[in-house]
Amino acid sequence: MALWYRLVLELVRHTPTMSPPVASRAFAYLGTIAHETMAAVDPEVTSLAGRLNGLPPLPAETAAAAAAAGAGAGADAAVALAAALHAGVNAFFGNTGPTGQRAIPALGRRVMAEAARGLDPGAVSAATAAGEAVAAHVIAWSEGDGGAVVTNLGFPPSWPKPSDPWRWVPTTTIALQQAPLLPDWGRNRPFAMPAGLPCGLPGHPPYSEDPASAFFAEAKEVYDTGRALTDEQKLIARFWSDDPMLSSTPPGHWISIALQVLHDQSASPALMAEVLCLVGVAVADAFIACWASKYDYDLLRPVTYIRRTMDKTWEPLLITPPFPEYPSGHSVQSGAAAEVLSAFFGPDLPFTDASHVEDGLPERSYPGFFAAAEEAALSRLYGGIHFRAAIEHGLDQGRCVGAYAAALRSGA
Repeated sequence: MALWYRLVLELVRHTPTMSPPVASRAFAYLGTIAHETMAAVDPEVTSLAGRLNGLPPLPAETAAAAAAAGAGAGADAAVALAAALHAGVNAFFGNTGPTGQRAIPALGRRVMAEAARGLDPGAVSAATAAGEAVAAHVIAWSEGDGGAVVTNLGFPPSWPKPSDPWRWVPTTTIALQQAPLLPDWGRNRPFAMPAGLPCGLPGHPPYSEDPASAFFAEAKEVYDTGRALTDEQKLIARFWSDDPMLSSTPPGHWISIALQVLHDQSASPALMAEVLCLVGVAVADAFIACWASKYDYDLLRPVTYIRRTMDKTWEPLLITPPFPEYPSGHSVQSGAAAEVLSAFFGPDLPFTDASHVEDGLPERSYPGFFAAAEEAALSRLYGGIHFRAAIEHGLDQGRCVGAYAAALRSGA
């Protein structure tokens, strides 16, 4: 399982459509495939059918075949899981680049050879068919969620010019990004979170260009912070930036953290599948909730406001993403992921995050998951990307979203 996830973290970097929301969706469905495969072949694992929104039970014939395939031993379950994840990665990364197109079947052969070693060929065939059937079941469910088709890399062909001064405007001259990314993503079917955006926001300070206003004060904080960044603050901003095509994206960063913790805890395959499923579900729901809120509030970015009211030449440390500001996506998804990981392992489990060592950034250690989430959120202030309200309210929204996923864990 870990080998497939490590490959997926690389595939996200090399798949042009894998913006953070789209990547979060892929992680949620891959995790669901892993968990539902374990549930199909292991009677001690409970399916999430009927608990994840719209996920139906396996057809009776498929369920019976999967149960029979898993009745022999754990090795048969490993074969089913290998086949299921191979099918899932093919489905969600079918448009990855040439290197990925070669890597997927190569890893599939390697993992299956290891899982099938010493097993009866008939048992391998039955377990493979069971895993592929579970994957097909989840993939069919995925096709009706509203996010299955992404055209033009997620950017509408046009976008109306705003009529109000607080609304989002493009922050780049790149032609494709004159419209914001995935404006309808917030309408997608959520996974664990109920429909209708139950995790609302209190709202940002009222827009004002008055230097005595709360809104101006938040912008001034971004401006002043950016002009006096310490080396540590710059490192934090870059460590959590997780830009598309240069990283596994923000949801991939939290999947990476989950993988590292699971390895450190010597987790069983069943626990690994459950944790990766529910972390994926949490970050996917976080992006749905966050994107619904972003396009509801439609707030301009700090760089737009600061150049308008304070300094026409100001540049943030990081590149401003092409979509509205409030709330912070990093904050929402980090709060959601931390909520789930804390539910499994406790809020005070120390861990070290080595996600970016190969990118030349050092490891960072944290006393617990919420400390990491808070740093990830605050990194957007250092990067000049977000106002404080988006950061703090985003963390709260994320914890609310994550609680729905955490409630699905075994024994909850």
